[in-house]
Amino acid sequence: MAARTGLGGGPVTDTSPAEPPKDDPQPKDDPQLKATPKPKDNPEPEGKAEPEDKPQPEAGAAPEDAAAAGQRQSGPASPAPAAPPQAAPPQAVPPSVAPAARAAAVGGPPGPGAPRHPGAYGPGGYPPYQTWMPPRKPAPSRLRPAAPARPTAATLWAVLGTALCSALLLGAGAGVNLLLVAVPATLAGAFAALAAGRRLRPWTLVWAVGAAGLLVVPAVSDAGWPTFLAVVTAIGLTGFALHGGRGWPSMLFGPIGLFDSVGTGMMWGWRGFRERAGSSQGRWGPLLRTILIAVGLLVVFGALFAGADAAFADLLGSLIPDISLDQAPWRLLLFLLGLFGALAVARTAAAPLRWDRLTFSPGRARGRLEWALPLVVLNLLFAAFNTVQLTVLFGGYDKVLSETGLTYAEYARQGFWQLLMATLLTLGVIGLALRWAPRADAGDRRLVRAVLGTLCVLTLVVVASALRRMDLYVDAYGLTRLRISVATMEIWLGVAILLIMAAGIWGARLLPRALAVSAAGFVLAFGLIQPDAVIAQQNVERHDRLGKIDVRYLEGLSADAVPALDQLPEPLRSCALRDIADRLRDDSDEAWYETSLSEARARDILAEREVSRSVSCGSPTREEQYDPDADPYAH
Repeated sequence: MAARTGLGGGPVTDTSPAEPPKDDPQPKDDPQLKATPKPKDNPEPEGKAEPEDKPQPEAGAAPEDAAAAGQRQSGPASPAPAAPPQAAPPQAVPPSVAPAARAAAVGGPPGPGAPRHPGAYGPGGYPPYQTWMPPRKPAPSRLRPAAPARPTAATLWAVLGTALCSALLLGAGAGVNLLLVAVPATLAGAFAALAAGRRLRPWTLVWAVGAAGLLVVPAVSDAGWPTFLAVVTAIGLTGFALHGGRGWPSMLFGPIGLFDSVGTGMMWGWRGFRERAGSSQGRWGPLLRTILIAVGLLVVFGALFAGADAAFADLLGSLIPDISLDQAPWRLLLFLLGLFGALAVARTAAAPLRWDRLTFSPGRARGRLEWALPLVVLNLLFAAFNTVQLTVLFGGYDKVLSETGLTYAEYARQGFWQLLMATLLTLGVIGLALRWAPRADAGDRRLVRAVLGTLCVLTLVVVASALRRMDLYVDAYGLTRLRISVATMEIWLGVAILLIMAAGIWGARLLPRALAVSAAGFVLAFGLIQPDAVIAQQNVERHDRLGKIDVRYLEGLSADAVPALDQLPEPLRSCALRDIADRLRDDSDEAWYETSLSEARARDILAEREVSRSVSCGSPTREEQYDPDADPYAH
């Protein structure tokens, strides 16, 4: 019997009709081979008994060794049968064969110390090479981790609570309801993160507390635009808290990963719900009966008590959401929105995208002259501009205006937007310069700090000049929503430049997080100061000083402006508050959780001093009516 080497390195028996292989007995205790036909127990010719003390070949021995051992014990080989048995066709490896046998099927015999299994081909036997391989789970990508485990029961209950709170509490207005809906959504993410083995880190707590603080803005302010900024920023901080990370990719793409989990979160939640429902079928009936009984008792006795006392009926009406039939489609939409949002939060918390695994290769370092000369020229330009600005700031307006031919207000309005754009472009120039800056030795690093540090200092002077021009602009024309917004943005750009300068001195490891914290802090402060109230107060003071005011612009403000506008004399007060009073009267049926603190305070003020409907407030001029770009403060 000859042997040859297989593809995996193991011996493969070379059988021929002249020398058939011996049939080894199959083990009786192998449950995986019950369906395999069992060969005869005695392959020897009849009449020739086999001694009982005949040693059996080892389970891991090769077929040749097993045949040689049999020949040494039984003497000469038996004569070959007249007709050799027909060789069976090669069989595929059964899926249930042990891992060692599958490894031997494709790569030869197991290594030293590996467990030996008799397998389907007898002790020590190996089948021919098979191209089939069992399916293997693909390795996770560098960005996306492996799929998380199924959601726990606590996570699913928190998701359901978020959906119900969204359907019942969200609706006509924004107030404390946004914060109430965020509580079960936060619990869903916390339960999913704990089930996945994630730990609470300090920065995760910072982002979560910041997002909760931003949702306080709708409860305090009635203005819609600061509320929108606060909600969007809160979603961004939620993405930071769920994904973790500290680098630029995490700060830039963290909120995007939250929306990436909307589709996968639906499938993830559905699979978890099916598993939980299948394992607790006997408990659903008692739970549903308990809920129905409790709801029935509340409805019956609540209706009786409401009919017995009108004050209790009003209190109950303010606490119970409006679930009338005509609002059913809207409530269903809010339910689905809360459900998908909570699932996305939980799915992201269980398996967040690893944005910090994205690596960006630094740019090729340029030579000192190629890199520094353009920035030195830019610094000289900034220095010349700032010299002129300092001259103007210290009283040289008359000379500048006489030379340019501009009015005082035109000079202030024209310059601010150019300076704002110059500040934004400077941040881009700093980023590109850092990418190609030479960093081979200490001299290169000192040159980078000197050139870019000078540029940052000169940019701060530009920021100060822009804010001074905005101050002049407001004195000439008054304060509006656009002007206070861009002035706040200019202030934040100055803070960002200061943070960049600090990073150049102490290192840039915390720079991405610092910029994100500063931006969120500005949005929170912007909402809490109630910009509509600031606008109204500035215009009232301007009227007291100059006798100029545009009532038609002020009447479009929110309820935040009511305390300041209440200080105007009649008939200006009634003209400024008439539209606001009408809006508050139309929204008087809102529940307590849909009403902000500013709305409640404005209703109290207007209840003490009602708005006069008999005064004439005039009509818009022809220029204001047909020219949407006309400045209402120009006359």
